[in-house]
Amino acid sequence: MPRQSDPTRHSESSVESPRTAPESCSLGLALLLVITGAAGLLAAWVITIDKFKLLEDPNFTPGCSLNPVVSCGNIMKSAQASVFGFPNPMLGLAAYAVVICVGMSLLGRARFPRWYWLTFNAGTLFGVGFCTWLQFQSLYRINSLCLWCCLAWVATIVMFWYVTSFNVRNGFLPAPSWLRSFFGEFTWVVPVLHVGIIGMLILTRWWDFWTS
Repeated sequence: MPRQSDPTRHSESSVESPRTAPESCSLGLALLLVITGAAGLLAAWVITIDKFKLLEDPNFTPGCSLNPVVSCGNIMKSAQASVFGFPNPMLGLAAYAVVICVGMSLLGRARFPRWYWLTFNAGTLFGVGFCTWLQFQSLYRINSLCLWCCLAWVATIVMFWYVTSFNVRNGFLPAPSWLRSFFGEFTWVVPVLHVGIIGMLILTRWWDFWTS
């Protein structure tokens, strides 16, 4: 008598396939992308508006200029604030809008191929690299902080690590099994450590001011 195949076995193997995993595990990532994209977009929007006001009136003081350290005006007047020849937040307006669109597409159950996720990951890598450069410039060259910039930094860091985790866990980025397991359980640890290190640098950079 010919042996009949068990349909449940086929369904179980299809669920476990790494190629079908993105459809079932992307909703959490979708919400995170929408939230971090919205946070970054808000920061970029506020900074852009204040930048235009500063161009109209050189004596304008942004609302987030609170003291000699937390001074958005000093950041906006610096050469680093227009490193590409136009105000940096204008780049953020476009980039964070794309992040929101990707998140909304995932909420609509869209599925993207491997090349799309790798391209998106490369974009977030550029974003976190650019933020790292701005952090260095802010702390050690301009000697001021912008609260809205800090919000954009955190949003970019979180989205980068979660997109990287997603790609590693689903086999889009080659990685050893221990790293896939780590990201599967403790993805949140990496962005927390990343943001924590930046927080410690900010704390130590102006320690005398914070403790005075």
